[in-house]
Amino acid sequence: MKILAVDTTAKAASVCLAQEEKIIGSFFIDTALTHSRTLMPMIEALFSNTETKPEELNAIAVNAGPGSFTGVRIGVAAVKGLAFAHSIPCVSVSTLESMAYNCLGGDCVVCAVMDARCSQVYNAIFRVKGDKIERLCDDRALALTDLKEELLRIDGNIVLVGDGATVSYDYLKADVPNLTLAPINSRIQTAVSTAMAAFDSLKRGETVTAAELMPVYLRLPQAQRELNKRLSGKS
Repeated sequence: MKILAVDTTAKAASVCLAQEEKIIGSFFIDTALTHSRTLMPMIEALFSNTETKPEELNAIAVNAGPGSFTGVRIGVAAVKGLAFAHSIPCVSVSTLESMAYNCLGGDCVVCAVMDARCSQVYNAIFRVKGDKIERLCDDRALALTDLKEELLRIDGNIVLVGDGATVSYDYLKADVPNLTLAPINSRIQTAVSTAMAAFDSLKRGETVTAAELMPVYLRLPQAQRELNKRLSGKS
């Protein structure tokens, strides 16, 4: 079974071509260039360098959110287009859950945090033991003060991952002594982890069509929130 995986949910963008138990190829880029400029060239280069045709794929996986609203839209739109053109099933992966796969092989609680702005983080918590991942809460947006209260009730090593990990660690480390910051090579979400999460979803038969694949924002975009606020003020 061969899949293409895509992540564009934060500043970095990455793509991965994988089979079960094998990463065939991957590209990762973290620059000031927008994902709309880098994503498709990376996918085309990945296909070219691995001599793979889209028709050979069994599925296309994407981190569908949460994350940057623009980034999520770009990744989901690209996957929808590829999947529709070649009649390939899609796998919608939680960005936060994909990051738990960075810590496979360990024995810890993984706290995935992404910058959600407005003094909040996108967060989910997972227990990792060997090759098993147990989700402990739903994906949500919450304040770091609320996250601190939850982490204080957890025993054992807690590992922070995600693009909000460094800021969260600086805020939480004085009050949560069992908190550690994941090393840089396993801290940020990548399409390799997206692929690993997708294989588990495929085993459970969890696929969607290109038409059914949708972004998962958790919150309304800021422009929509501001519009709603203005409209509610007029009523």
